[in-house]
Amino acid sequence: MTQPSPDRRRYTRDMAEAQIRASGSPDALEALSPVQTRAMLHELRVHQIELEMQNEELRRAQVELDATLARYFDLYDLAPVGYCTLSEHGLLLQANLTAASLLGLARQALIRQPISRFILKADQDIYYLYHKQLLETAEAQSCELRMVKNDGTPFWAHLMGTHAQDADGVPVHRVVLIDVSERKRMEAALQDKNTELEGAKRAADKANQAKSEFLSSMSHELRSPLNAILGFAQLMQAGSPALTATQSARIEEVLKAGWYLLELINEILDLAVVESGKLSLSLEPLSLSEVMLECETMIESQAQESGIRISFSPSDCACVVNADRTHLKQVLINLLSNAVKYNRRGGSVEVTCSSDTSNRVRISVRDTGAGLPAEKLVQLFQPFNRLGQETGLVQGTGIGLVVSKRLTEMMGGEIGVQSTVGLGSVFWIELDSAIARQLTAAESKSLVLLQAPVQAGAALRTVLYIEDNRANMQLVEEIIALRPNMRFLSAVDGFQGIALARTHQPAVILMDIDLPDISGLEALRILRADPATQQIPVLALSANAIPRDIQKGLAAGFFRYVTKPIRIDTFMEALDLALEFARNPSARADFEGTP
Repeated sequence: MTQPSPDRRRYTRDMAEAQIRASGSPDALEALSPVQTRAMLHELRVHQIELEMQNEELRRAQVELDATLARYFDLYDLAPVGYCTLSEHGLLLQANLTAASLLGLARQALIRQPISRFILKADQDIYYLYHKQLLETAEAQSCELRMVKNDGTPFWAHLMGTHAQDADGVPVHRVVLIDVSERKRMEAALQDKNTELEGAKRAADKANQAKSEFLSSMSHELRSPLNAILGFAQLMQAGSPALTATQSARIEEVLKAGWYLLELINEILDLAVVESGKLSLSLEPLSLSEVMLECETMIESQAQESGIRISFSPSDCACVVNADRTHLKQVLINLLSNAVKYNRRGGSVEVTCSSDTSNRVRISVRDTGAGLPAEKLVQLFQPFNRLGQETGLVQGTGIGLVVSKRLTEMMGGEIGVQSTVGLGSVFWIELDSAIARQLTAAESKSLVLLQAPVQAGAALRTVLYIEDNRANMQLVEEIIALRPNMRFLSAVDGFQGIALARTHQPAVILMDIDLPDISGLEALRILRADPATQQIPVLALSANAIPRDIQKGLAAGFFRYVTKPIRIDTFMEALDLALEFARNPSARADFEGTP
């Protein structure tokens, strides 16, 4: 049956009430005609049916509401987290079964109990701060603290509270209570494990340091007796009367073993120094063709003795790399020596260089030796591992490649190898490219165009450069030398530069950021704090070229921040601005705001 609409029910009720009012009295009802009476009875019956339907609808709604409430209370009571309602003073007004289970009391026994009773005394302040913020801000708050059950068992809990009102408009707090004891135990275990690992790392570092110091000490101690052995063996070999053939052969074996032992001691010492962290490298722009020429000269005699042809490609190596000259040569000589030693008789070694778009330069040493299978390649850079060559005719220590790998990585590079059994191997290193140490002819011409005109009788202007890298110092000195009215001063560390600035009062100071004693930022702070030097404009010349470093430098008070490798026109423009400012420091505002 279709239920009447609300409008229909109102119409029926209004009609019935109108009929009763119109009748006025029982006598009036008797005066109604039979038709009117039947119509009124019909309307009353319809109204009665509608009321019964409404009552049935209300009963169904009540049943659905009861079922919904039952589901709600099931969810509320059986939720995996505790739900509590607290008064503003922290008294428990309501709790679900989970909350009662967490606190160890029946639900009814919790009513009117202060929640602070279940909080560990040591963590009471955490709760009071949480409760205070909840009252003051009326915003959701959370905290983690230790609670105790009714029987005294402690557990970690996470509390999340919100501000609300009950049915009568009284302020209350709704609190979600979560047991996080297991997570806390896992975090504590992880912290213990991290502490244990840090302790193990410190112990390993200490043991490694002790090993390196022992190897270094023993290497030095072995040199003295070895020096006597090799020295007297050479005297015997060259002495008079001449040795017999048998004696000469025996002395030759002594010398051969002695020189090998010296090589082993040297490489062990190199490895010890590298691993101890005491090795100091001076990275600077290096002409790769110059380094290659030196290596070619050093390896030529060894190659000739072995019948190996070595070819270098000078045009390919017309690059500039950022490296330490001494240790780059050490790495390359090791690769070249291995390529000769483990080659075939009459074989060849080819040295090539290449660069890519990522500003990296690769130096490759290709030989025509026996090559290495894949299972031996993975063992290649292990100390004292000669990959089965221990019983061969070629002497070696198995340390050279390890040292080469460490040195290459310390120079910011990478070392690798490709090998094919029967065809040979290619060992390569990659390094960062850099600017040349000296000016090219084209650069010199461009500098001439950038020279400022010199007026007759103009005073000599002094520029002080504080820099510990020799190549960078030389480059800037050559640039400054193109200005005949300028005098160049240099300092290799911050304190020396500060002393020179106070003594000579330069017009401009050029400052590297990474100095060996104090940073350029600290040196700038000292200069700015001294009335004698505070007005001297200081330009930063630094390889720290990310925007954050530049902003930090400018904020610290550098007049300009020029990044390396320097663009000569940019550098000269900044220098001219600094010189102009030095002439008229009161016009500082005219020079501010430009990079």
